[in-house]
Amino acid sequence: MLRVGLIGCGAIGSVVARELEAGAVDQVELTAVLDPFVDHPLGVQDRDSLLSRSAVVVEAAGHGALREHGVAVREAGTDLLVVSIGALADEDLEARLRQAEGGRLFLCTGAIGGLDILRAAMLFGPLENVAITSTKPAAALSRPWMEDEVLSALADGSEPVTVFDGPAREACGRFPESANVTATLSLATVGFDRVRVKMVGDPAATGVRHVVRASGEAGTYELSFENAASPDNPRTSAVTAYSVLRALTDLRRPPVSFL
Repeated sequence: MLRVGLIGCGAIGSVVARELEAGAVDQVELTAVLDPFVDHPLGVQDRDSLLSRSAVVVEAAGHGALREHGVAVREAGTDLLVVSIGALADEDLEARLRQAEGGRLFLCTGAIGGLDILRAAMLFGPLENVAITSTKPAAALSRPWMEDEVLSALADGSEPVTVFDGPAREACGRFPESANVTATLSLATVGFDRVRVKMVGDPAATGVRHVVRASGEAGTYELSFENAASPDNPRTSAVTAYSVLRALTDLRRPPVSFL
């Protein structure tokens, strides 16, 4: 039985907890939940208690939680599955997480796929251009730093509004709650400073759409994903929690692996 501890029991973590408790993943057991804001039957008060009950820790609590707990989890000899990959736009944090010795480090692919073919293309020859356009419900992209005109267009407009167009590293800083897909693509391909990101708020959108375009010596690729939004957080794709469950399934050494 694989013992799983969970950091964060919000929009993603609560679904992971519910499904694991219902037996959704064979031979995987939820054993501890660390979240100071949620009263869970398996709740623990500190990281040491979490680690004592877990062979794998799933981080699903945001960038701050990964900074606070990530390195310590690995150094304790416990495997770490990261959901808040956008936090790795911080070069120092990425280096410390990669260099920590002990448990293994896994990055959850979340709301997009196709990374296998892009990584293969990278081996064939350099990818020259990698870009992603993420379209979300307009209200989900409002941020305090935006100009009044943009905020008004997001709140009251009837047309899609591009609220950001720039490098992935900056996108992860400006949209930390929406950065995980961008970060995953960056780490799998040409890096945070070369992946181009466009964030679009669409008043007609009910879900979350990501379109990835890449080109290089191996070919030209366009990957499109249109996911239902989480009912608890429209900035997050509902399928992300199930990507965590799929990752835990893979950790159980399935008889057939897609490599």
